[in-house]
Amino acid sequence: MKLFIKNMVCNRCKATVKSELDKIGIQYDSVKIGEVITEGKITPEQRVQLSAALLQNGFELIDDQKNELIVKLKKSILDLEHYSDEDLKTSFTDYISLIADDNFISLNKLFEEIEGITIEKYIIKRKIERIKELLVYEDFNLDEVAFKMHYSSSVALTNQFKRETGLTPAHFRELRYKRINNPVIN
Repeated sequence: MKLFIKNMVCNRCKATVKSELDKIGIQYDSVKIGEVITEGKITPEQRVQLSAALLQNGFELIDDQKNELIVKLKKSILDLEHYSDEDLKTSFTDYISLIADDNFISLNKLFEEIEGITIEKYIIKRKIERIKELLVYEDFNLDEVAFKMHYSSSVALTNQFKRETGLTPAHFRELRYKRINNPVIN
């Protein structure tokens, strides 16, 4: 049985969901971002328990078909962001339309209705967060980050990063290093 879970974005999220499944005694084949495949059907009681446990951890078990589509879109965006180092041969909008097998305009309208933000703004927000991770935790230079995140150049990345955060990537990295290396002691 396939279950869809809203708000999963990283490996820690997957670990938390696995832990909750184990506590409830739900056997699973796999746990991916936004998706759990159980070994069999779960009982209505287990579904209620899982839903409550997930809500306590900031996640949401999704029953609605529209929300399942939103989770699928978010997962495809995250997959592109985290696991695709190759140069895109298509635009994000075409990619999303192919993944969802639907018109981008209607998908964007649905996404904004449910999430309160357009797909484009969501992609930018996610990309900026991923860039922050790469700047702080990885040893990539700005050109490598720009390539990895599908920007045409480091200048394009810097411009968008500054528009969204108010800082240049270099200044952000410098501030984070200072904070990590000189923690404030209370």
